[in-house]
Amino acid sequence: MDVIVRIQQTVDFIRSRFNAQPTIGVVLGSGLGGFIDYIDIEHEIPYEEVPHFPISTVEGHKGKLIFGKLGGKQLVVMAGRFHFYEGYSPADIVFPIRVMKKLGVENLFLSNAAGGVNTTFKVGDLMIIHDHISMSIVNPLIGKNIAELGPRFPDMSEPYSKKMISLGRKVADKLGFVVRQGVYYGVTGPTFETRAEYKMISIMGADAVGMSTVQEVIIAVHCGMTVFAVSVITDIGIREEENVITHDEVLEAANLAAPKLTSMFKEMIVSL
Repeated sequence: MDVIVRIQQTVDFIRSRFNAQPTIGVVLGSGLGGFIDYIDIEHEIPYEEVPHFPISTVEGHKGKLIFGKLGGKQLVVMAGRFHFYEGYSPADIVFPIRVMKKLGVENLFLSNAAGGVNTTFKVGDLMIIHDHISMSIVNPLIGKNIAELGPRFPDMSEPYSKKMISLGRKVADKLGFVVRQGVYYGVTGPTFETRAEYKMISIMGADAVGMSTVQEVIIAVHCGMTVFAVSVITDIGIREEENVITHDEVLEAANLAAPKLTSMFKEMIVSL
């Protein structure tokens, strides 16, 4: 079935359940679901009820669309995202971003849990993403381009809005906590990186590495959204001692850092 038809069917279904036009979209990563506590929730739809939506299978991802208001702004929030390592195609992973755009979303906020590559980072740090390296993921725009969705060769010189980055830093200062800023390296997962891979990623100029976000950003830029993204540093990959990382540790670190991230997103959205 044509992707335009699938997007429209999904949008029609969502509007039959809740007919509002969100202007802000938020994607919550592993362990970062606390943001929804700030929202005046008006409606929720589990992913399994949404036509053509994948289903999130990863612990720490609730798996539902949440509609509501924050600071007078209408939001749609993805409580849980989809990953290539779950067996979904790049087209599946980015489908919800295209649906958000069709619903009316212009500003997209993304969060993720990431491994620290920059050795000055600490577990629990927040890193505003100002650029990414996408060579280790499958580009979701491979294949025939659909001009209605965006250009054949989208410019990626500013995938993350400089204006939003500036606002994010000002909000963090106002809230009284330090934020990092850096380059995110996207990988497919689900394995955590080897020591040699961490070293390579560091040499290539990245500050953090993770298994999500990049494909979503590519599609968001393709369809003309303004993007702001933050990584919660949940482990440090390059270190001398035993380098064993578990998903439970990632979730624990994300949960501890989540209040700072949710406060930042809240204040930024109110300020828009």
